[in-house]
Order: sequence, then structure tokens, then C-alpha cells
Amino acid sequence: MFNLTSIVNKFRLSYLVFAVLLCATFVSIFLYAEVRMEQELVKGRLLQQLELSQEKYGERAIYTADPGIKIYHYDKAPLSLQTLATEMVQEISVTINTEENKTKTKLHFFNYKKNKRDYILTYLEDTEMVMANYPVLAIFEHLEDIFADALKIAVILSLLIAAIFSHLSSKQITKPLLSLKQAVETDHQNLTQLTHLPSEVGVLARAIDDKNHKLAQYLKREQLFTGDVSHELRTPLTIILGASEVLAAQLEDNSRLSEFTDRISNTAKETSEIISALLLLSRNPEQLDTPQTSINTIAMNEVTRLKYLLKYKPVTCTIVAEQDYVADVRPELLKMALGNLIKNAFQYTDDGEVIVTIDAEKITVTDTGLGIPEIMMPLLYERFERLDHKSTGDQSDNESKNQSASHEYSSSSSDVEGTGLGLSIVQRIMTHMDWQLTHQANETGGSTFSIYYK
Repeated sequence: MFNLTSIVNKFRLSYLVFAVLLCATFVSIFLYAEVRMEQELVKGRLLQQLELSQEKYGERAIYTADPGIKIYHYDKAPLSLQTLATEMVQEISVTINTEENKTKTKLHFFNYKKNKRDYILTYLEDTEMVMANYPVLAIFEHLEDIFADALKIAVILSLLIAAIFSHLSSKQITKPLLSLKQAVETDHQNLTQLTHLPSEVGVLARAIDDKNHKLAQYLKREQLFTGDVSHELRTPLTIILGASEVLAAQLEDNSRLSEFTDRISNTAKETSEIISALLLLSRNPEQLDTPQTSINTIAMNEVTRLKYLLKYKPVTCTIVAEQDYVADVRPELLKMALGNLIKNAFQYTDDGEVIVTIDAEKITVTDTGLGIPEIMMPLLYERFERLDHKSTGDQSDNESKNQSASHEYSSSSSDVEGTGLGLSIVQRIMTHMDWQLTHQANETGGSTFSIYYK
């Protein structure tokens, strides 16, 4: 199929259009010249015949001469010719009766003034012409056919040459672009070899090379920043873990205080895992090993870890799985993604249930919470965007919907703390692992998020 979006095809089409326009111009010039020459030859022949007829027959109302010439006094000419005739030679199609059949031909005519008399001179084309009467006109009729055939051949050859030339030249013109494309797709060294070119391709290559250099510096700074932050955070986290262990050992007999030391220790471990996951996200997916990880185990651990969010709510949580399902994924990334979804479901569900369903192709987290308004769906995965559902005595439903947008939405009874990063991080993890995250609003209220891992 001919693709007009291709630069090569556009170039070829422009060549053909140019060739067609050029041929049309030459054909128009040829036809105009042909008509004008024929008019002048006919006019000269008829004026010559008028003089000969007047010399031979004197003044008459109608002169007739072979082949096909008839000259009228203006008032004796047919009314149709009187109406149409001008000083320019014109032609109309007519049908003449012959002994055998009817023949269509052309009648040439024009108006001529001589000695204060008006004449209409006519010439019927395609009648048998004797070369002795007017050989120049006869030769022109013959040459006209020759030139018409030559013009047809010239047009065909011109279009053929234009097609061949456009095909060959388009390859040469687009060759540097294809080289640039290949250089961009392969390595930086090949691109550098094109930057010295003085053409537009060289300008484009230099611009791309400069942009690649800036992007490489930006990515390097981001990786260094992530690594530096992770390194600097691990030291205080290690100190916190050590201190919590010492406190736990000294407070073994105090169950109430031991609960707090356990939370400190668990939070420090979770933070360390989050740092590890963020470091993994900063690497290329091809550089990561993906061991087989139990999805059921990750889901149960996250539900247990986040259960405290349901402590004062009439909300139940159920994990549904027919068997133990595994996926080739780094456990830190799956833990962060699934943990964010479960945390959102726990935080924003005041009554009802949260169901985590695992099957052979997806992980689904369904809640009976507030749900997400349709108008906020375009901002679902935007960073730092939050939708606050606040119920006040004088606020209407429409006013509530006009609160600031977010994927992390608060409960109707209290504001939920959040940064608006949860779902954007989950989406980034999905992209990193080449998985898919979808959202669907439940008919009875709440939301369903699904992670497709196969």
C-alpha cells in the first residue's frame, strides 16, 4: 500500500505531480499553437479565395469554391453564423450528409470587412482536398497528426523518466536520513560520525547528539542521586534497627512498650526494602534478575503488615487464590506495587470489604470504598495529585468533586495522609516490568485495580 506519511513516497509523488503539471503545460501550449496556426492558415486561405472569386465572378451574394469553401455576404449568411461570427476564426461541429452516410466534421468561419462590405467566410474541414488548391493547409493537417502522436509519446516517456528518476533520487536523498536513523538506534559512535556533515542531516545529527549527551548526564545524575540517597539512608536505618533491638531486649517484660519497638523495627525494615526497590527501578530492566516469586506470600505479608489500617473500621479483608501462584519478578518490586494498592484500599474503605484475588494471569484488589469520580480518571496516575472527598454540612456533591485531583483519595470521615505518589509508583513499576495496571469502577461503589503479569 502506498503510504503518504513516508518521506520517500512524498518525494516520489511530488516528482510525478511536477512531471504531470509540466506535461500538461506543454500540451496546452502545443494545442494553443496548433489552433492558432490552423486559424491563421484557414484565414489566409479564405481571404485568398475571396480575392480570387471577386476577380473571377465579380460581386456576388455567395461564392463557392472547392474543396469545402463558401463565402457569404453578411446578410445572405445563415442566421446562426451571423450570430456567432467574429473577426477571429471559430469552429463548430456540424453533420453533413453524404451519399453513403452522415459525417461529423468541423466548420471554420469568421467575419471579414472589405470595402465597407461584411463577409462571412467558411471552410468545411475533412472534405477531400486537392493539394493544388492550398497545399500548405493540407500539409498542416498531416503534420498535425504527426505532432499529436509525437506529443503522446513524449508525455508517456516524460512520466516514465520522472518515475524512474524519482525512485533513484529519493533513495540517494533519504540515504543520509536512514543512516541517521540507524546511528540513533545503534550506538553513539556512529551518530558522531554524521555530525561533521555540512547538510541538514549534519545539523540534525548534531542536535540529536547534543540532546543525547544532556540526557545521558541527566540519567547519570539521577542514578548517582538515587545511589547516594540510598547509601546515606542505610546508615541511620541500621542505627534505628540496632537501637530497636536493644530496646526490645530491655523491654521484654513490658508487652505494651514492646509493641512500639516492634513497629519501629518493622518500619525500618520496610524502609530498607523500599530503598532497595527504588534502586532496582533506577536500573535497566534487562540488567535485573527475575527469580520466581510467590505472589500469594507477598500478598499475605502485605495484608498482615497493613492490617493496622483496619483496626477501628468494620472492614474485612480476604485473599482468594486457588493455588500458590508464582511470577518471574523481583520480590521488592512486587511488594511495593501490591503494597501500595492494598494500602490505598485499606485507607479509603470505611465500611465493607477488601478482596485480593490471585489467578494465573492477574492480581486483583477490590474494595467497597469511595471510588474515583469519572472526571478524575485522566489524573489517576499523575504524581503529586490527590482527590479529597470531604463531607461538610454545606458542601454539595458537585463541590466535593471539584476538590484537587488525585489517585489517593481520603475517606469521608477524616483526611488521609498521602503525597499523591502511590499509584504513579505502581504504574512506573508496571512499565519497568512490562506488566499492565488497569482500573475499573465497581457498580456498588469502590474500585478494582488489576495487575496483569502474563
